[in-house]
Amino acid sequence: MSWKRGWTGRGLALLASVAAGLAHPPFGFVPGLLGYGLWLALLDTEDPRPFRSALFRGWLAGVGYFAVGVCWITEPFMVDAKEQGWMAPFALVLMAGGLALFWALASWLYSLARPRGAARVLVFAGCVTLLEWLRGHIATGFPWDLPGETWQAGSPPSQMAAVVGAYGLTWITVAICAAPAVLAWRAGPRAKAATLGLAALALAGLYGFGLWRLDGAAPPKPGAPVVRVVQANIDQKDKWRPENLGMVFDTYVGLTTRPAPTRPAIVIWPEGALPAVIDDLMAPGSPYAPRLRDALAPGQTLLMGANRAQPGPDGVARYYNSLIAFRRDLQGLEVTGVYDKHHLVPFGEYMPAADFATKIGFRSLVHMPDDFSAGPPSRPISPAGVPPAQVLICYEALFPGEVRAGVARSAIRPAWILNVSNDAWFGQGSGPLQHLNIASYRAIEEGLPIVRATPTGVSAVIDAYGRIRAGAKLGLGALGVIDAPLPAALEMTLFSKAGDLYCFAMVLLSGLVALAYRVRPPRVLGGVDP
Repeated sequence: MSWKRGWTGRGLALLASVAAGLAHPPFGFVPGLLGYGLWLALLDTEDPRPFRSALFRGWLAGVGYFAVGVCWITEPFMVDAKEQGWMAPFALVLMAGGLALFWALASWLYSLARPRGAARVLVFAGCVTLLEWLRGHIATGFPWDLPGETWQAGSPPSQMAAVVGAYGLTWITVAICAAPAVLAWRAGPRAKAATLGLAALALAGLYGFGLWRLDGAAPPKPGAPVVRVVQANIDQKDKWRPENLGMVFDTYVGLTTRPAPTRPAIVIWPEGALPAVIDDLMAPGSPYAPRLRDALAPGQTLLMGANRAQPGPDGVARYYNSLIAFRRDLQGLEVTGVYDKHHLVPFGEYMPAADFATKIGFRSLVHMPDDFSAGPPSRPISPAGVPPAQVLICYEALFPGEVRAGVARSAIRPAWILNVSNDAWFGQGSGPLQHLNIASYRAIEEGLPIVRATPTGVSAVIDAYGRIRAGAKLGLGALGVIDAPLPAALEMTLFSKAGDLYCFAMVLLSGLVALAYRVRPPRVLGGVDP
């Protein structure tokens, strides 16, 4: 078809991917999911250079999708716009163009299989899912806005993540939404009706399962500890000015000590709450240590996101992005738990090309004398007086299976997930809202509630179905606290037991279907090759 060729086809590839990107929260343009069908239809065209064409169209599709998804990447460079603002457009182009390579490879892989008939939908879903899984695992991985996370967390379709995880839900989502591509095929009426009918049944099943699961949700259990999430709403531009340390500290302490009908047992400050190394603030003679002690009542625990330093074997300090548990007892403050972030952000917490980054001024984004060091592989922590928790610091909440891996290492299932993050880096746009939705999928996958603390929003208490509890949310730019009982954990989900096994089974099914159609051509339906 002529509309598939030349620059028309390339423009439609961009349009398809932008639409699919806009289907994600917070945009919520759900009809954009049909962009996957348009992408598939554009790959099913006669071309004298089919592999090259598939690569380029797949890359264009990825560029549009990721440009929408990661447009917030420009915000960190605007914190010091005079020195770093010039890098913002390059960061967006490189990020979107680089991530788009995975979609280019997915398109190329699909073109190698060249299935016929309705098998195209399953093979296409398998190729996209395989490359999305690789996007989340190659190097450090960056599984931001997986297609399976398009559905609003807590909605009926999102509940399937409890069975197959976000990667498995990617396969299901792409397969359903790519099915309308049949309308562009040289297929008979019966073939088209069968393909669309099966997709409609799958979509109905996705909603039906979710409604059934949500209908069985148990009410909150009485006696759960009350948590207080502190959101100080201090702009990133102001936070790191040395003269503002006292103001930042006073704001957090003031919110921590705010009266409440029921005294919170646990107080949570977000990632890197204070613009200083915690070792200096708590050193003997520091005026901040006694004030922090006095901010807590006896028996109360503060879970604080903090930067800490520790001498290495060579005597050189190592810096960690950490979560530290402080408990107030009769004698003073006691550290009852420490979690050091394991999954660090490249170019944000460490520099792969450190010398070059220093020369161009990129290193100052870290706000530390040196790169952060990675802590040991994650596992739950059990501070005194706090139910066992799996800590996910910022970036770590992107990864399906991160909690499951931590449980496997410790043989202790946590009662909740604590996600502290510094989303102030990403301004007041879509980034923090996307991050909230992505993190909420970890609750669905594991059947565990999440308490999420950020400095400028969005902070929330989320139940084990991925739903934000009523009245337990502080939006972008809000100053205040959330006081809420910790939601109950569910029984282990199928995903928490099997991980990506079901996803791998679906991808394997796609591969077997592709192989079968290469060996044996499909039957003719309705008098026309389907």
